[in-house]
Amino acid sequence: MIATDKLNPQYGAAKKSDSVSISDPEATFQVIEEAVLGLWHVVNNLTTIQPPKRNRYRVTIFGSARMQPESTLYQGVRRLASELTVMGCDIVTGGGPGLMQAANEGSVIADPADLTQSIGIRVNLDFEQEVNPFVEQVYEHRTFFSRLHHFVLLSDAFIVVPGGIGTALEALMIWQLLQVRKLHDTPLIMIGKMWFDLVAWAQEYMVNVEPRMAHPADLMIPHCVNDFEEAIVLLQESYEVWQRRRE
Repeated sequence: MIATDKLNPQYGAAKKSDSVSISDPEATFQVIEEAVLGLWHVVNNLTTIQPPKRNRYRVTIFGSARMQPESTLYQGVRRLASELTVMGCDIVTGGGPGLMQAANEGSVIADPADLTQSIGIRVNLDFEQEVNPFVEQVYEHRTFFSRLHHFVLLSDAFIVVPGGIGTALEALMIWQLLQVRKLHDTPLIMIGKMWFDLVAWAQEYMVNVEPRMAHPADLMIPHCVNDFEEAIVLLQESYEVWQRRRE
């Protein structure tokens, strides 16, 4: 609340001297802090603007960067992305290797007429610089925070396939935004046993305790499925609803 008050012009720089000596570290830090908070306030205002209606449904696929092309999971994600592309969807990933590349590759090979887009939303990492060769449109971010928000702005649905800590972060962020209703009517589909186990863990340690730390309905937000075929059926239903709304 204090930080919010500082952003209000009546409490801001108008009450202070026009200049601060750089030899005064406390005053200098306060100016920098208020400037950064002011920038966040501007960004928060800008994010209230909803993006225009898109011509195509966009599906983000989150998954491991470590899977190799010869793996069964890589082949499955590639087929999944191809099926969604044939349906008319753009495919969005983190733009890197592994299952991100599988999804972008599946999008490109299913779209020889270039009717849809294969999109990558990257973050600068010292150990992972290259965009995978199947990304047709790339966005670069310096921070994970802005990158994660970009996924939200760009996507109509999210599919989570097996992955590590980064994939879990992405999945939990979308789950939380749906929980607090910052996202609406946006499918979150999790494929594979690891995600069933995550929901079971949340049930045991967040719901089956006193006092509860989550509502039972919160655990119904992600749609956990066993395979890619089940995920495609759910996406088709959501895609048809999206089409009817556009019409």
